[in-house]
Amino acid sequence: MKAKKGTKTNACRILDQENIQYQMYEFPWSEDHIDAKSVAEKLGIATDSIYKTLVTVGDKTGILVACISGGMELDLKALAKVSGNKKVEMLPMKELEKTTGYIRGGCSPIGMKKLFPTFIQKSAELEDEIIVSAGKRGMQLALNPKELALVTKARFVAIHH
Repeated sequence: MKAKKGTKTNACRILDQENIQYQMYEFPWSEDHIDAKSVAEKLGIATDSIYKTLVTVGDKTGILVACISGGMELDLKALAKVSGNKKVEMLPMKELEKTTGYIRGGCSPIGMKKLFPTFIQKSAELEDEIIVSAGKRGMQLALNPKELALVTKARFVAIHH
């Protein structure tokens, strides 16, 4: 299903352009409740189905994007290893919008200002569908993880605790 006219985000437009099927979810959000657990509760689904988009910086490669299940924690050492870095740190929040074009709570792995190296939690490969931010707070989209990897040129790797 495609998004309703007027509610399309950059991520939706890219998926439409690539003929990738997705389901759009919209919900009321608040500054206090933009984490994966809160989103899952609002949508009535398991936290593990929501994949958060985390933006990091590698000491050799620069910006990296990681998508991991909402109930998990990113393993920075594992991400460093698979991305060819010695060290990886979270991108400071104040630099998120300038770097990606997205704000906290509305950061999609699809349609950032540039196509950064992207890594998706390995177990997502086994799922039929995962849910990621549509690029706007209060909007999520569900799609096949292999198609997400295709559109973001991502690799499936073990990067979580």
